Amino acid sequence: MQAPSVGGVMLPRGGGEVIRLSRGASLTDFAEKIGANPASLVAVMMNLGEMVTATQSVSDDTLTMLGEEMNYQVQIVSPEEEDRELLESFDIEFGEDEGGEEALVSRPPVVTVMGHVDHGKTRLLDAIRKTNVVAGEAGGITQHIGAYQVGTEVNGEERRITFIDTPGHEAFTAMRARGAKSTDIAILVVAANDGVMPQTIEALNHAKAAGVPIVVAVNKIDVEGADPTKVRGQLTEFGLVAEEYGGDTMFVDISAKQGLHIDSLLEAVVLTADASLDLRANPNQDAQGIAIESHLDRGRGAVSTVLVQRGTLRIGDTVVVGDAYGRVRAMLDDKGNNVEEATPSTPVLVLGLTNVPGAGDNLLVVDEDRTARQIAEKRAARERNAAFAKRVRRVSLEDLDKVLKAGLVQELNLIIKGDASGAVEALEASLLQLDVGEEVDIRVLHRGVGAVTESDIDLAMGSDAIVIGYNVRAAGRAAQMAEREGVDVRYYSVIYQAIEEIEAALKGLLKPEYEEVELGTAEIREVFRSSKLGNIAGVLIRSGEVKRNTKARLVRDGKVIAEDLTIHGLRRFKDDVTEIREGFEGGINLGNFNDIKIDDVIATYEMREKPRA
Repeated sequence: MQAPSVGGVMLPRGGGEVIRLSRGASLTDFAEKIGANPASLVAVMMNLGEMVTATQSVSDDTLTMLGEEMNYQVQIVSPEEEDRELLESFDIEFGEDEGGEEALVSRPPVVTVMGHVDHGKTRLLDAIRKTNVVAGEAGGITQHIGAYQVGTEVNGEERRITFIDTPGHEAFTAMRARGAKSTDIAILVVAANDGVMPQTIEALNHAKAAGVPIVVAVNKIDVEGADPTKVRGQLTEFGLVAEEYGGDTMFVDISAKQGLHIDSLLEAVVLTADASLDLRANPNQDAQGIAIESHLDRGRGAVSTVLVQRGTLRIGDTVVVGDAYGRVRAMLDDKGNNVEEATPSTPVLVLGLTNVPGAGDNLLVVDEDRTARQIAEKRAARERNAAFAKRVRRVSLEDLDKVLKAGLVQELNLIIKGDASGAVEALEASLLQLDVGEEVDIRVLHRGVGAVTESDIDLAMGSDAIVIGYNVRAAGRAAQMAEREGVDVRYYSVIYQAIEEIEAALKGLLKPEYEEVELGTAEIREVFRSSKLGNIAGVLIRSGEVKRNTKARLVRDGKVIAEDLTIHGLRRFKDDVTEIREGFEGGINLGNFNDIKIDDVIATYEMREKPRA
């Protein structure tokens, strides 16, 4: 049966058959499935009122509409299913242990620490690892994830436990969910003085959804008003009944700050794993695992913290991690020591990848470099097509409310860049969950790791997007380009500030009273040590002018290393001066801040009052 002709060309009409298409497919892909000429489908789309080229990636709705017109059922294949089919085409089975029961050996449990913000998760991991992570966190909130392995003695036997360190703020729901899925046991941290809070329940639901046993750590028992018994009673309502009440959940009262009963908690984790789980894997196959966190390192390139789930990962192995691939050049453990191989449940930092994979991307070892490249390229192409399929419609947050009311835009396009893939992903997930009514959609056109680049500004220009830099700055000429083209670039160091500002803009509430104005940038050419003043930066003023007593930030390789600094001292040769202009050299003292290196950039700015809109 033939459909009516379009432009004299007869089109094959379906009989309700199902056509499977990947997200971001083009009319050419559709035409191949039904044996039609792509040009004729372009004509059909024109009749339906849409101008689409044959090779352009189109949205799911467009594909579905075309299918209905041609009497076909269009089924959009999920990325997970598409990836499984891709690996099967290379004869790779992901997620399966090879060999029979005799090939499996015991492996350490993988543990995620979850709970409400400020209930002591990071301090607990601190006590376990005997290191200080809290001090380096912006706003006291864990911003990135990593993985660490510790040892403990249970019944006279040395046992190892792997901890995945997941961030505590509610913005990191996506990573916390992924952490639960990649782990065997969840430690639920509840403060004895606060009791069960909203995020406690949220974390509990993630753990239950992942089907993992839970050990409850009742923290802050040394704080005034602590009531561990109350916590046990509250959690009974959510199905966690303590062993002393006849249930099967182990509760351990601890003080992470004082280091009390940490050994008992580790023992409870091991005992729960032995009682509830069969933790075994085959170490003698090609390694498979998951990327916990990834970032760009100035000296090492793309590095990724991976957790090996089965098999053994060795130096020299060819790996694919998401759309990144490469040969393992070196591996480091959580203490920074070089290791030759990583067995199941071992977290390692892998060097040698072509680019930065995403948090949660699967790692697998393949036989040949060519195979790795083909898998990575096909995954990258799929991601690219899906991104192109998103409709692109330049606005700033300040005038967004005005533009919305005028009916000029129905969506807010965003480009998100950050210093680590997990944080970028979490920020994206949080922004997409904002409830701003039906008037406007939020679309993330691009997300990535590293400094804001000129290509990001290009994309923002073509799509009226706002660029968000999370713990990164604009690199090279990108800042001048953004200013010249009127692209709104926003910088944040704490994630919930970004969420609040975007939400306020969408609701028409954003009326900033002050704006940041860049005064000048200075590149550090030399570092001089002074016993009296500390480190002094010998600088060349790259742009604008640098004035004494102005605010400054230190940028290293595109990433913000320190905020809220002050230019305490400014010298030209032996003279104290109040300002140094572009093209001149001088010396800058940042007061008590001494972590400066050659090639760092000191960016100075001031907050100027801005008229309310």
